Amino acid sequence: MILITDGGSTKCDWIAINSEGEQALDKIRTKGLNPAILSEKKLRKIIGKNKDLKKVKEEITHIFFYGAGCGTEKPRLILTNVLQSIFVNAQVEVREDTYAAVRASINTKDEAAVVCILGTGSNCSYFDGQNLHQRVDSLGYSIMDDASGNYFGRQLLRDYYFNKMPETIRLAFSHKYNVEADFIKYNLYKQSNPNAYLANFAEFMFLNKDSEYIVNVIKQGIRIFSESMILQFKEELKTCPVHFAGSIAYFSKDEILEVANEYNYTVGNFIRRPIEGLVKYHTNNL
Repeated sequence: MILITDGGSTKCDWIAINSEGEQALDKIRTKGLNPAILSEKKLRKIIGKNKDLKKVKEEITHIFFYGAGCGTEKPRLILTNVLQSIFVNAQVEVREDTYAAVRASINTKDEAAVVCILGTGSNCSYFDGQNLHQRVDSLGYSIMDDASGNYFGRQLLRDYYFNKMPETIRLAFSHKYNVEADFIKYNLYKQSNPNAYLANFAEFMFLNKDSEYIVNVIKQGIRIFSESMILQFKEELKTCPVHFAGSIAYFSKDEILEVANEYNYTVGNFIRRPIEGLVKYHTNNL
C-alpha cells in the first residue's frame, strides 16, 4: 500500500492506494506538516496521534510526500527521518509542494509550463517537461509568499489597523474575527504556525468579493506575485501556459485572468487540491 500526501502549512491530505491502484481508505487529514517551521517533535506528534494512520502504518510500503517547507535539504531530511521512523516498512520520498502542483496540473507528462502555488504560502517554478527550475530561493512567509493566504491575511490586518478598509467591510471584519491587538500578537509571536494563522483571514476576501476594495486587494496581490515570480520566466512564457494550484488561486480565478491579461501571459489550468491529480499520476506509475 502506498501513501500519497499533499502537505501544506495549514493541513495535510493523505490518500492510501493499494497495488491495484484503488483507493484503500477514506482520505485522511491532519494538521499541516511544514518542517521549515515545526520542530521534529511537533511533526512526530501530529502524525503519530492520527488513529487512521496508526492503524495502517505497518502496511505502508511507499510514501510520496509533497510538502510546503520541503524545498531545502535540512527540513526535507528532518521530515524524511520522522516519516521513516513511524512507517518502518516504507520507502519514503519527500519533495517540495511545487512537484505536486506540477504533476497535478500539467496536461501531459512532458508538457512544459510555469506552475504557481497560491495557498497558505506561494511559489512559482518552470517545468521543462523533465526537470523543475526555480530562479529565486524562498525565504519563507515573512519576506516572500506574495499573493498567498498569509500575504492576504497580513494585508487585511494592516488595512484594518491603518483604517484603509471601507467602514462596512471594517465592521464585518471585526465581527467575524477577534481583532484585539494582544490576541493577534499572541498568535503571531507566541503560537506555532503564524503563517497558517494569517492565512485564516483570507477566507474573508472570498466571502466579500462584491466589494470593490476586496477585489482590488486580490488583484494587487496577484500583480505583485506576477512581477516578482511569474515574470522571471519571460522567455518561457512566450511558448507555455501558466498553471495555478491551491485554494487562493482557485477562488481568485477571475482576478488572475484579468491580471494575466495586463501582463500578457497565458493562464492554463486551475487545481484547487493537487492530491486528486497526484493519485492519478502515481496510479499510472505503479
